[in-house]
Amino acid sequence: MLAAVYHGQRDVRVQQWDDPLPPGPEEVQLQVLRASLCGTDVDEFVSGPHLVPLNSPHAASGRRGPVVLGHEIVGRVVAAGTDVNQFGAGDVVVPGSGVSCGLCRWCAEGRTNLCERYYTVGLHVDGGLAERVNVPARICRPVGSMTEDVAIMAQPLAVALHAVRGTGARTGARVVVIGLGGIGALIVAACSARGIGTIAVDVSRARLETAERLGASLLVDASCEDAAAVIRRVTRGYGADIVIEASGARQGLGLAMNAVCRGGHVQLVGLHRDPSPLDLTRLVLDEIRISTSKVHVCHEDLPEALAMLAAHPHIASRTADRVIGLRDVVTQGFLRMAAGEVHGKVVVAP
Repeated sequence: MLAAVYHGQRDVRVQQWDDPLPPGPEEVQLQVLRASLCGTDVDEFVSGPHLVPLNSPHAASGRRGPVVLGHEIVGRVVAAGTDVNQFGAGDVVVPGSGVSCGLCRWCAEGRTNLCERYYTVGLHVDGGLAERVNVPARICRPVGSMTEDVAIMAQPLAVALHAVRGTGARTGARVVVIGLGGIGALIVAACSARGIGTIAVDVSRARLETAERLGASLLVDASCEDAAAVIRRVTRGYGADIVIEASGARQGLGLAMNAVCRGGHVQLVGLHRDPSPLDLTRLVLDEIRISTSKVHVCHEDLPEALAMLAAHPHIASRTADRVIGLRDVVTQGFLRMAAGEVHGKVVVAP
């Protein structure tokens, strides 16, 4: 089959790859209908490997690269393992991205995204930027009558919902979202669907316009405005109750600290590769909480994402930038995203 395979930094090859083996007892094999590119995939392409186990086997999956990328997937079941009863051939499903053991203390607490044997489809085992992929049936959810072009946003929307849930945001809260890439834009959409207004901050006019279509209450162009000053002004000098930092940029964290109010909450979603100093004195004296959000909890966030997309299908159409073929995933996907030429989700139709 044809697949997009990660071999190292700036080295993703669209090539012939072995078909997946018949699915194991608890697996389903999917014909991939849609996949999409995540900022994590682009990070691996530009400066990795960070997460892909190229040099030694992954501790949980046992897999060593090269590996087929792609953890945002919609697929049709073409085969099911002997112990799979919930799905059959022809069912269209969305898998979550992470696989947990179900046995460790974190799984017992329902925090499966922190499982001690956690691994990610499309990073630690072969993923969905291919014609077919095997995934555990337990991480899949049916899409019902939803089209694949809507359903492909379910997994990244689940990540956004997990982040919003972690802040405890409610209607009336003053919420700032910094960084309006794939996840940041969906955080705006998730807040809007819950009746929560957001101040959306980015340096890209196109991404700001996407956030506006998704329901942002106020747009701040940080390329030409003092974003912290604008946020302070519109919050009567107090600052925001909640700041969600989704850019992963060093300056984004500094802005978050300058924009949050006393007793406020900074939620980190973007991955920060560079050292990022924090004003720890202010954190203590102003009792500012910092928390983080990792991926999603499959049984909690993925069903909610599918329900939200069923009720608000425009979230998908307003978030997608383009649909490309698998053969174009490097030239029209990774390279253009790395160059900042893409302002929404790149969807792949294998």
